[in-house]
Amino acid sequence: MLPPPTRYLVCPTRPGVKPELLAAAIAEVASGNCHVHVVLPAVLPPTMPISAYPHRLAERLGVPVPRSVLVQNSEEALSAAPQLGWPVVLKPATSFQLRDGMGERFSVAYADGPEMLKARMDALAGRCSVLLQEYCAGEGSGVELLLENGRTLMTFQHRRLHEVPITGGASALRESVPPEPELVAHAVRLLGAMSWTGLAMVEFRVGARGPLLMEVNGRVWGSLPLAVRSGVDFPLGLAKVYLGRHLNGHVPTPPLTPASIGVRSRNLRLEVVWIASVLRRRRLYPFLAVPRRRDGIVAALRLPLPRDGFDLLSRDDPAPGVIDALRAAGHLLHKVRDAA
Repeated sequence: MLPPPTRYLVCPTRPGVKPELLAAAIAEVASGNCHVHVVLPAVLPPTMPISAYPHRLAERLGVPVPRSVLVQNSEEALSAAPQLGWPVVLKPATSFQLRDGMGERFSVAYADGPEMLKARMDALAGRCSVLLQEYCAGEGSGVELLLENGRTLMTFQHRRLHEVPITGGASALRESVPPEPELVAHAVRLLGAMSWTGLAMVEFRVGARGPLLMEVNGRVWGSLPLAVRSGVDFPLGLAKVYLGRHLNGHVPTPPLTPASIGVRSRNLRLEVVWIASVLRRRRLYPFLAVPRRRDGIVAALRLPLPRDGFDLLSRDDPAPGVIDALRAAGHLLHKVRDAA
């Protein structure tokens, strides 16, 4: 009789993770006939307290950033905005925080004049600081890395094709591209200066002024399935780092063969939202450029194409993909009913 298999569960160390959630995860893994080793990272990842921190560090390291000012209220924002130019971007210092035991989420907003800026800032008064930033048009590019004490172990890069909301946000459809030396160098310099251990995604906006740092996500990013589909197995690398075993070689990134470049992957639910948003042409910010309606039609027609893969759909394990598709269909029906 074969011995039970061994499974490893790497527990996160992010503040706010509830013990009961970790216990539930351990119980789920252990529900099968197997031995479970619970692993706590030997080195806790450094934290970034506010959005302004990476930008201040980037300026010191010579990494290009948009003009930005950290503000606390509408008066400070109205004073700083004319120097940044209109429209401006309002980036809350955190996307999520716990307040009185309840979770509170924040999202990026825009303003094209003093009246809108004041309204947006007043809504955030006393809740969180805001990084007020000049608006930068261009294509979104993400550089993903696995590091150990600031030393780069794995790298990958993608470009964003569709984002939700359509004015800029989480990627719905993205494509693997060859790592650009300039962008990778900027990302490595930033995370190396923080002696980072773990995963991180450094986001740039590439436009007429070249690459500009948008943000640093010190966590597992939403487009991780694209890297795995392209042959860069970040989850395996992360597990090995936290288990105390170095990966083979100094930089163990698999070479990006031609088959690994141009690989696409989509978050089905977000892609459906993107298509619906483009087709409806309902614009929260009329002063920002948005995709054309025919782009939405083309995206809808491409949904069945195998080349544009899915984050969750897999021949080896189809159940998660089927559930994701049903949820996306339900979300779309809900949107249709609301619009009726």
